[in-house]
Amino acid sequence: MEIRNDSVNIEPVDSVAQEALAPREAFLRKERFERFSLNERIQHILLFSTVILLIITGFPLKYPELDWLSAIFFFTGGVGGARIIHRIAAVILLLVFGYHNLYICTLIYRRRIGLKEIFLMVPTPKDVKDLIQNLRYFLGLSTERPRFDKFSYMEKFDYWAVYWGMFIMGGSGLVLWFPEFFTQFVKLDIVRIAYIMHSDEALLAFLALSCWHMYNVHLGPRHFPMNKVWYRGWLTREQMLEEHPLEYERKLREADAQVQKGSSWSQERA
Repeated sequence: MEIRNDSVNIEPVDSVAQEALAPREAFLRKERFERFSLNERIQHILLFSTVILLIITGFPLKYPELDWLSAIFFFTGGVGGARIIHRIAAVILLLVFGYHNLYICTLIYRRRIGLKEIFLMVPTPKDVKDLIQNLRYFLGLSTERPRFDKFSYMEKFDYWAVYWGMFIMGGSGLVLWFPEFFTQFVKLDIVRIAYIMHSDEALLAFLALSCWHMYNVHLGPRHFPMNKVWYRGWLTREQMLEEHPLEYERKLREADAQVQKGSSWSQERA
């Protein structure tokens, strides 16, 4: 009589436990952390490229009495050429702004990001505390720098300054481009008001970008002469721990939560 022994393939408990620990181990082994996707990097490149063109072609129109600035007209084919380039860049910038809003809404709709991630970009009382702590650090009154999450108060300022600035620059720019149309509906001296808004906001944006943004992102001691994240899209582990420690700890907790979930599942399988 033949006795048949059908063995059952039982996965060792150690192997199951190791599988449950995989998310944490994978996170701790990561050397690169994505900061910006390719889509977001392209948006940023189009943003700063068009802004540079707008500054180069706009300031000579604002300050025609400055000969060295008006020399730019030589490369644009005169005032008319500068206006054409300025308007083309403005249209591209408005399209990028519209696409960015659609992009964010699409991410939310597809549940690629949730409200929790959206609120990371919203200013909070912690940003005020971080600002004060940073000033104390710069003045030598403290040896500890503020600990930031995914976005620091400086990055939030950069983002929202551009965001609300788009409505001012875009709205006033359209009035200056099509004055006959808008004066049909508004009896005030809307063209003069739009000119003041457009030119003064442009000067403010130029100063903010050339001083605040360039120093904080590129020319500071930690990144000089350039922060490479704008084109490569990722940070090293050292950069994450130094610049965004709270984000790193939050992601580690998320990995631990996956481990606990995996452990419970492995116990049920055992």
